[in-house]
Amino acid sequence: MRCALMGILLQYKKATVKCSWKIAGCYYSTGALKPELTSIRYKTQRGPYATITDADIRFFDSLLGSSRVITDPYECETYNIDFAKTVRGASQLVLKPTSTKEVSAILKYCNEQQLAVCPQSGNTGLVGGSNPVFDEIVISMKLMNKILDTNKLAGILTCEAGCVLQDLDDHLSKVNLMMPLDLGAKGSCLIGGCVSTNAGGLRLLRYGNLHGNVLGVEAVKANGDIINALNVLKKNNTGYHLKHMFIGSEGTLGIVTKVAIQCPPLPKAINIAFLGLANFDKVLKTYYLAKRHLGEILSSCEMMDRLSIDVSINNLGLKNPLTSRKDGHEFYMIVETAGSHVKINFQTIWALRERISEGVLRDGYVFKYDISLPLSSFYEVVEVLRKQIRDPRIVRISGYGHLGDGNIHVQVSIPEYYEDVAAQLEPFIFEYVSKCNGSISAEHGIGFKKPKYLHLSRSSSEIRMMYDLKKMMDPNGILNPYKVLKPIVEKS
Repeated sequence: MRCALMGILLQYKKATVKCSWKIAGCYYSTGALKPELTSIRYKTQRGPYATITDADIRFFDSLLGSSRVITDPYECETYNIDFAKTVRGASQLVLKPTSTKEVSAILKYCNEQQLAVCPQSGNTGLVGGSNPVFDEIVISMKLMNKILDTNKLAGILTCEAGCVLQDLDDHLSKVNLMMPLDLGAKGSCLIGGCVSTNAGGLRLLRYGNLHGNVLGVEAVKANGDIINALNVLKKNNTGYHLKHMFIGSEGTLGIVTKVAIQCPPLPKAINIAFLGLANFDKVLKTYYLAKRHLGEILSSCEMMDRLSIDVSINNLGLKNPLTSRKDGHEFYMIVETAGSHVKINFQTIWALRERISEGVLRDGYVFKYDISLPLSSFYEVVEVLRKQIRDPRIVRISGYGHLGDGNIHVQVSIPEYYEDVAAQLEPFIFEYVSKCNGSISAEHGIGFKKPKYLHLSRSSSEIRMMYDLKKMMDPNGILNPYKVLKPIVEKS
């Protein structure tokens, strides 16, 4: 009955696609805007993987139960499309495990049957890393959301990979601790996805990246083997630190199922300065003074240009605290300190910065570039793009980001996706970043969109070793294919 129903739904899905129409590279169907299929837009060739059969569905039903095996096309679509609506896969099956044992059984079966899988956490990335490209089976981690242990004395939290970042922060605040990671998407991103992409965020200036804060992980390899590297010691200098193979590997070497993370004390006092500045030179001078005079209490230093702030003000209705003074500033900064006295709530000011990613989506289609640059070149990339690309269809070219760690988010907004605009932007922006000795990805990873540009930030010897690791850990290539590394084309 289940398989027959799936067949009917798939036929209905095909009929829906036939009745939809295409405008400027996007599909419109039943009143909802969908991006063009990733495989079509990016002209990608499907790998040598098996297709899902009725027998596969019956196996997963027996393993998970029918309520956690999703075949409904409309529900699957929410996993196929990223939050910014820039990529769209064609997965017909979503699995929702609740334990490491179930993840192991899923991967063991898929590896034996040559079925490709796409691990997915909160689906908040910018590079298409958490969405299928073709019909890969989506493994959603959302139901693996248990907090396993909170060591208040040592400041260590152990939890499953599907815990929402905001929920973890709320939990820790009850014992006067905090997560060392803070993101604009903290209300929906999952800690396993953060670890798998080595996410950075607003607090990296003070607390560092996840390679330093994650003490250990549990992960499942492509063949179903469970790797227990769930260390909870701050110092354990014994052999290879295998956790680092999974941090930042974007689900291509294994699926992270549990995390042990070092959590700093919750500060009693948080103070914020919201500044308006005339030019970027003054932004750099302010940052220098903040580091020099605030020292160890400096917890965050963010920069936003005027067009980025306009997104929050005009698209979302937020208020600029400086408008009452006839504000004419071109740049803004948020400087935050964390100390040991009375805590004050500044969420209204932070919303101006944190909701830019949400607000810019109302412009239409957005090319978002998460890059690292030396501070001397930090904002130049935005100015160069404005000079290089003078297309009347562009709504705005703006930049904002983490000044303290050299990570700028560049946004190019257009009403709809235009292939010729994409061609003007890429590879130009990545080549420019490389010439400035920057990185083409600061915190969102390589995903699907950037593998062909990886050589601009990594040496050929590093890339060869990445391929060697991938071959060793996932010889059949079933884990998140088409991501991080370009597929190897076999010569006939």
